[in-house]
Amino acid sequence: MFRTALRNVLAHKARLLMTVLAVMLGVAFVSGTLVFTSTISDAFRTSSQKSFDNIDVAVTPPSSDGPPGSPAGKARLDGKALDTLARLPGAASVTGTANGFTGIGDKDGKLIGQGGNSRGSNYFPGKDGKDARYPLKQGTAPVGADQFALDAGTAAKGGYHVGDTVRISADGPVREQKLTGVFTTDDGRVAAGGSLALFDTKTAQKLFGLSGGYSEIDVEAASGTSQTALRQAVDKALPQGSATTATGKELADDEAKMIDQSMKGMRTALLAFAAVALFVGIFLIANTFTMLVAQRTKELALLRAVGANRRQVTRSVLIEAFLIGAIAGVSGLVAGVGIAALLREVLNGFVAKFPEGPLVVSPSTAVAALGIGIVITVLAAWLPARRGAKVPPVAAMNSVHAVATTKSLLVRNTLGALVAGAGTASVIVATSVHDDVTGNVMLGGGGMLLLIGVFILTPLLSRPLIALATPVLRAFGTSGLLARQNALRNPRRTATTASALMIGLTLITGMTVIAGSTQKGIDRLAVDSLKADYTLSMQGGAQLPTSAERQVRDVPGVTAVSPMRASMAKIGTGRAAQQPTPLTGVDGAHFGSLVRPDISEGSLGTLRGGRVLVDQGTATRNDWRAGSRLPVTFQDGKKSTLTVSGVYKGNQMLQGVYLDVRTLAPHQKNLGDKQLLVKMAGGATDTHKNDLVKALGKNPAVTVADKKDISSAIASMFTLLLNMLYGLLAMAVIVAVLGVVNTLAMSVFERSQEIGMLRAIGLDRRGIKRMVRLESLVISLFGGVLGIGLGVFMGWAVGRLISLHLPTYELVLPWARMGVFLGLAALVGVLAALWPAFRAARLNMLAAIKAE
Repeated sequence: MFRTALRNVLAHKARLLMTVLAVMLGVAFVSGTLVFTSTISDAFRTSSQKSFDNIDVAVTPPSSDGPPGSPAGKARLDGKALDTLARLPGAASVTGTANGFTGIGDKDGKLIGQGGNSRGSNYFPGKDGKDARYPLKQGTAPVGADQFALDAGTAAKGGYHVGDTVRISADGPVREQKLTGVFTTDDGRVAAGGSLALFDTKTAQKLFGLSGGYSEIDVEAASGTSQTALRQAVDKALPQGSATTATGKELADDEAKMIDQSMKGMRTALLAFAAVALFVGIFLIANTFTMLVAQRTKELALLRAVGANRRQVTRSVLIEAFLIGAIAGVSGLVAGVGIAALLREVLNGFVAKFPEGPLVVSPSTAVAALGIGIVITVLAAWLPARRGAKVPPVAAMNSVHAVATTKSLLVRNTLGALVAGAGTASVIVATSVHDDVTGNVMLGGGGMLLLIGVFILTPLLSRPLIALATPVLRAFGTSGLLARQNALRNPRRTATTASALMIGLTLITGMTVIAGSTQKGIDRLAVDSLKADYTLSMQGGAQLPTSAERQVRDVPGVTAVSPMRASMAKIGTGRAAQQPTPLTGVDGAHFGSLVRPDISEGSLGTLRGGRVLVDQGTATRNDWRAGSRLPVTFQDGKKSTLTVSGVYKGNQMLQGVYLDVRTLAPHQKNLGDKQLLVKMAGGATDTHKNDLVKALGKNPAVTVADKKDISSAIASMFTLLLNMLYGLLAMAVIVAVLGVVNTLAMSVFERSQEIGMLRAIGLDRRGIKRMVRLESLVISLFGGVLGIGLGVFMGWAVGRLISLHLPTYELVLPWARMGVFLGLAALVGVLAALWPAFRAARLNMLAAIKAE
């Protein structure tokens, strides 16, 4: 039986090539994802570990209650700690680090690199006058407040050379610094597309608000001293609670875990799309083997007649599937390595900057590729193999093929209706569930059931939907009518072929509906929540200096300005007072003219003194109401009492507790604003925007955005995400195309005698080609209509869940794009029919008539 299976595989190379391709594409996607994520993880891990090569123990200040990145939350280690650690017997060297946000402007004034990874630090020379962390490639180390050094990558991007004057923004106003040196570094943030500027230690401490202290002190162990022993010595040398320590190994391990965790989401998303491609491929494999078994009924019957039992016949077909799966697994692994390399090149710099490193193909990836290829193919071929083995030998040898009985169709339709109904009900119920986890589970499970149910019902749905195309097909004469009859001749085959395309278009349409509707909701949110014409902020999460507010107030045309200053405090009593609550300080006199909160209780009024505005979620959790008097403990430990002026419905634009900045400022050590809200006479104009940019010294790290800019930034993220999703889902569509080609090619083979008869009675080659093309077009459009319809329904359902968190969400049907999708489905049908139509038209008339 093995030799029989091997002969069948070798005898039908062209016929099974597309099956191999379908499986290979899915396997390639899976292995490519695993190789890509392993490669990026390894590159980041290697890059980050290099940063810890000279660190045996890292000492950092104790964590602060301030919001991340806020000046109020900055903590430092003083110079005494550095001196103490330098005298430790087990310490070979001690390095003090002072760092913070530093944006580098290019020659056009735009920020170089990614804001979150734009950093500044200090050049800390050792006994030899050099800082081993940052080998100088050109020039000299920075000395004095007006000098700095820049990493080689950023210098190249900006076109800067030693001696140039560069505009920078280091945790404050824009500055002009002289570039004295260019250095190389293994810093992971620089490898990931960021920038690094170095100042002398005194300048860095002043720029980053460290008042002569350090953000971190790194200790290198002397020869013979372990990291653990050195850490114990450091802990004893420093006052208890004054610092947090970690070994270099712990830091490297934590960094590796963080990298793996960050890659987990990307890996899961990519594998989900690979699963879709494989799921679609199952339809193609099952369809192919069903047709192969049907075409070989006489051959299988002969095997039965000469002594082979059902199990042996089934096994021979499964051996074929095993061989095909093995070939697809190996070729898919090779193709996956290519996909991983391509993904890295496409996403590198476009989505994020990845460190350099070799492609990583682990043994587990190879095993997974081979295993998936074999398992998917064998599982998909099992049912056709079992069905073929059940055909009685006498019936098969007399060409009395088993056709679907009325009972089997009734059972199928009943099962499909029950499954689709259950899926639809689950999806509809999920839209009214307010618990996120429950709603997502019900929606995901219901969506899968609905897809499966519609797939089961597709043979039933094919007749009425394809019948709608009859008037159009009649216009093509005999070829059109024959195409309709061929599409309906085997509803199961038509359904399986169309379903592959349906699944891909369901996902694409659903995601397009969700993205467009969410974008519309965010546009409305910006308009409904903000009266301000502009929001000003620093990139990378840095704080605007308080001087920015004064500079903006002096701009002609400005009618109202309010800072958005972050802090933390313990508010209320009992459980509420145990956890710090985020506070935002604003200009109480002008805040009402800059925002439009949806007040549910009380009023906005004027936020003066101890009056606060609280979002509804926080108020509900803590049982606060308008008029409630709340004890508060600020960051400096001082206590006071706040009065709730009003309660508002929070959203993505407005959230948390707001109070007057004059009440908050006395309790903060370092002042800085996360945002400025600005309103101008005459609204947002290009002139006003330019005036604000000039007033802030054309700071490359400052973003001046109007409502349109906010919407455009969000729209660009959605567009990027959608384009990536389209690219990933294109794999499933390619598999669907192969399915249509395979079905038509094998259908032409089955109907060779019929096509010969048609040619004999007068249908020319052009008519034969037209018949096959129209059949392909009808099947593809059938799948396209089902996919778009299901996609709209699922998009609506997901949107209902999104609307629970985004009240301004509004369903938007992208008619133009749906028309494009339907056109693409038609194009799939036309392209898929090219080879089968050509093959059908080239059949020898007499040979075809004599064919069995």
